[in-house]
Amino acid sequence: MRGPKSTATIAQKKTMKKTKAADKSIGKKDKTSSKNSGAPKRPPTAFFVFMEEFRKEYKENFPNNKSVSVVAKEGGVKWKSMSNSEKAPYVAKAATKKAEYGIAMKQHNDDLNGTAKEKSASTSKSSSDTHDDVEQEASS
Repeated sequence: MRGPKSTATIAQKKTMKKTKAADKSIGKKDKTSSKNSGAPKRPPTAFFVFMEEFRKEYKENFPNNKSVSVVAKEGGVKWKSMSNSEKAPYVAKAATKKAEYGIAMKQHNDDLNGTAKEKSASTSKSSSDTHDDVEQEASS
């Protein structure tokens, strides 16, 4: 026959749970954003172009509705019920925004590569070369 659990084992189990949770939080590293903050923002898809317009219409028709989730659900239902010909204007807008994004991204990458080349050219001297330059300036 089993007896009641002793309080010591219950306390030990609780501390073990706490240490496991603490270990998990310690194991996580602070993720710094590897993205460049100056990069252009990704373009919206056709659905999100549609949702911009749909939100305005929905807000006009139902001004008392403050729920974001209801608007999103209604927009999703309407998008699914639309035919491809009805979606075509939104797809075209999304395609033009995507093309603009490609151009902006190419320009951004060129700018980054240009500044990287300038930095590497300025730091191409070795430490002995810079030391010699300093000595020459000091002697003159």
